[in-house]
Amino acid sequence: MKLYIAEKPSLGRAIAEVLPRPHRKGDGCIYAGNGDCVSWCVGHLLEQAEPDAYDPQLKQWRLEHLPIIPETWQLKPKANSRKQLAVLRKLVKEADQLIHAGDPDREGQLLVDQVIDYLKVPGKKRDSTQRCLINDLNPAAVTRALGQLRNNKEFIPLSTSALARSRADWLYGINMTRAYTLMGRKVGYQGVLSVGRVQTPVLGLVVRRDEEIEAFVAKPFYQLIAHLVTAQGEHFKARWQPSEACLPYQDDEGRVLSKALAENVQARIHQQPATVTASSRKSKQQPPPLPYNLSTLQIDAARRFSLSAKQVLDTCQALYERHKLITYPRSDSRYLPQEHFADRNTVIDALANNCPPLAEAAGNADRDLKSAAWNDKKVEAHHAIIPTARKMDTSSLSQAERNVYELVARQYLAQFYPAHEYSDSQIDLDIAGGHFIARARSVLKPGWKALFPARNTDDKGESALNSALPSLKKGDSCHCERGEILEKETTPPKPFDDASLLAAMTGIARYVQDPELRKVLKDTDGLGTEATRAGIIELLFTRGFLLRSGKQIRSTPAGRGLIHSLPESSALPDMTARWEIELDAIGQRKGSYNGFMQPLLASLHELIAQSQAVLPEGLKNIDRTKAPPKKRRSRKAPGKAPGKARAGRSRQSKARPGAPG
Repeated sequence: MKLYIAEKPSLGRAIAEVLPRPHRKGDGCIYAGNGDCVSWCVGHLLEQAEPDAYDPQLKQWRLEHLPIIPETWQLKPKANSRKQLAVLRKLVKEADQLIHAGDPDREGQLLVDQVIDYLKVPGKKRDSTQRCLINDLNPAAVTRALGQLRNNKEFIPLSTSALARSRADWLYGINMTRAYTLMGRKVGYQGVLSVGRVQTPVLGLVVRRDEEIEAFVAKPFYQLIAHLVTAQGEHFKARWQPSEACLPYQDDEGRVLSKALAENVQARIHQQPATVTASSRKSKQQPPPLPYNLSTLQIDAARRFSLSAKQVLDTCQALYERHKLITYPRSDSRYLPQEHFADRNTVIDALANNCPPLAEAAGNADRDLKSAAWNDKKVEAHHAIIPTARKMDTSSLSQAERNVYELVARQYLAQFYPAHEYSDSQIDLDIAGGHFIARARSVLKPGWKALFPARNTDDKGESALNSALPSLKKGDSCHCERGEILEKETTPPKPFDDASLLAAMTGIARYVQDPELRKVLKDTDGLGTEATRAGIIELLFTRGFLLRSGKQIRSTPAGRGLIHSLPESSALPDMTARWEIELDAIGQRKGSYNGFMQPLLASLHELIAQSQAVLPEGLKNIDRTKAPPKKRRSRKAPGKAPGKARAGRSRQSKARPGAPG
């Protein structure tokens, strides 16, 4: 008997659907007509044991117990998963062949690997275990995945990477949370001060932004615009480019802070000749944006529809598991396998049926175009989020589901539209010894931007001065009629919202202080993973460290007090960015488990000593004696299938104090 172990019941049912019939439902499993069986986990069936599992004395939170470092790591069954674990125990013993069908990411790899290890599967059976990577729950895609099984041993590094992350997060979170909670009590703060290697730097981003806004003092600055006319009577505008001699009168961003300086230049250029020193007109192309990964989808959905990261993830899970309208949503990839190009016609036809607003655009798509998205070299365990070939009546979808589906479908459809073509023009001029530049951009062919009317705007402030420029060449002369001073004020940074906080988490290199580390980080590196970012943000709200003010995300006094109590290394993203680089190296066989863990173990003693060196004065007089009330789920009715209520939820949506994140 072959036993397929899926990560969730929905994936298990999708696998069973393509196996020989007739099917027979068992307890927590489905038997196929050929005798094979499909069973499943319900997310994580196992979790890291609490400290008191290693030593009953550790149930009490005491500084003298820290740091807590297990000699032999223990896993325990989650309270609501024992029944399904017993089902798997029985089936694993009966099976001749195991097929690992966890989600195609490092957490999905570890999740099923840990069950196989916990159930003490014999070596021969374990060594023959195969891996099935499923990104799409539609029958054709599942059948294709079942025909491309690989040896599960190939994925040991990925599993090791996830294991290292899980244990390191436990060590850091448990020890730092206990240390700072106990120190907080010494100054009267009675809440739990949850510290995590991801959640805390995210909180630090918000705290620093809020304090920067509060400390901001607006300053006036001045721009000078020259109004010019050619010999043929064509009018255009050019912006003054201050010289190095003006640096003492500028801020760090090059803005002129002296009105007198601007007025002096304005007087000098009035009714003066202007000479063209350079002129260029370049035709350019902009390829279509790549299909979404989860973070880019969450960012766009937040901007367009004000959806939180968690709302987008939950909506995607429903579109993937319940409706089978999109592919695997927890992907960090924006590329597609070459073989998927063959499915384009059925996918485009399906999205035209499912999304009436895109029906005309689907009809105008050039299905022979092949964008840069199809690239096998950039696809690993999973690919970009795209629509599936399933057609259905989408009137039953919720508004959020329709909105998110349309975003995914539009982004996929853009791959079959030509590049956006435009012309950038620039004229450099000398006016009374001053350097001025005129710019303009004109659209030659809208291409894929025809699908995105809201994006079809020019984002260059200089270009906004002119819709077009006259045809002038180097050495030509024109006349400056007058200079115009635009008086503006510096503005504070905007508070974070869901979109900008997610963008900060995914583009964390901008906030990393270590210049060498910043160089190493790639665009795809960030705080947390695609699957965990939404849960991390929500956890900070649950802990009472963040709050919402309309669309804005702001820090609370407790959140600020915690950040100011911690060593700088814990509140900055440098450490977790370094972790992600090392964990990624383990997954790619370029690093080792011990090479990652040993430095962390060595640093724990120093971190605990630092926590006790100074009282957290920033937490004094903060009235927070208990955590915000949590929404309680109703108890399951007797006999209800285990885990059914959890289908589609984030694996880390219910984090405990000091848990990973």
